[in-house]
Amino acid sequence: MTLRVLVVEDDREIRSLMQSSLSVEGFEVQTAVTLSEAEALWRHSPPDVIVLDLGLPDGDGLELVKTVRAQRSTPIIVVSARHQEAQKILLLDAGADDYLTKPFSVAELLARIRVALRHRGTALTPAVTEHRLDDLHVDLAAHRVARDGQPVHLTPTEFKLLARLVRSAGRVVTHRQLLADVWGPEFTEHTHYLRLYMGQLRAKIERDPAEPRHLLTETGVGYRLAAE
Repeated sequence: MTLRVLVVEDDREIRSLMQSSLSVEGFEVQTAVTLSEAEALWRHSPPDVIVLDLGLPDGDGLELVKTVRAQRSTPIIVVSARHQEAQKILLLDAGADDYLTKPFSVAELLARIRVALRHRGTALTPAVTEHRLDDLHVDLAAHRVARDGQPVHLTPTEFKLLARLVRSAGRVVTHRQLLADVWGPEFTEHTHYLRLYMGQLRAKIERDPAEPRHLLTETGVGYRLAAE
């Protein structure tokens, strides 16, 4: 199951960093820049976790904490430059699960998210972000793919598809799951997308695309990235 994270942050660089880092870890990431946008996303498509900045252009993140906590137990991780103890206590008492002060490390943010989810009964293990087999090396964190040590250039969609298979290396991922995770739940019947992009991926990373070593077809079910 892919968990959805809502990142509410008006700083473009920090927002982009969190989005890319969480995506690599296997989360589906939605982003909001304002309080009103965050509230609309929360109501329309409730996330499994909220990562929340406080100083937003149209209000204070505390208001979102109160709104969410009045209706749901969704984990809320506050990430803010405000470091006063009274501010932290106010947010935690209002219902936030945790409070990280900027600057922060992505590794710590991920650990705090795992703890918050675990407290809700959802145990997560750190995602697989690197894959090596024979001539193929995939490093999701560095956004790098290489064959025989030479860079392989993938389109964003090709990389997203390969990343989804890396996170389940050795296991079959169904057609529907791949389509939902890479293109979105409204595309689960568009299997021609999957065939097209899988063909493109094989052409780039397989020595012989007609006899694939890495990207294996499970007939009638889905695809599997070979793990050994």
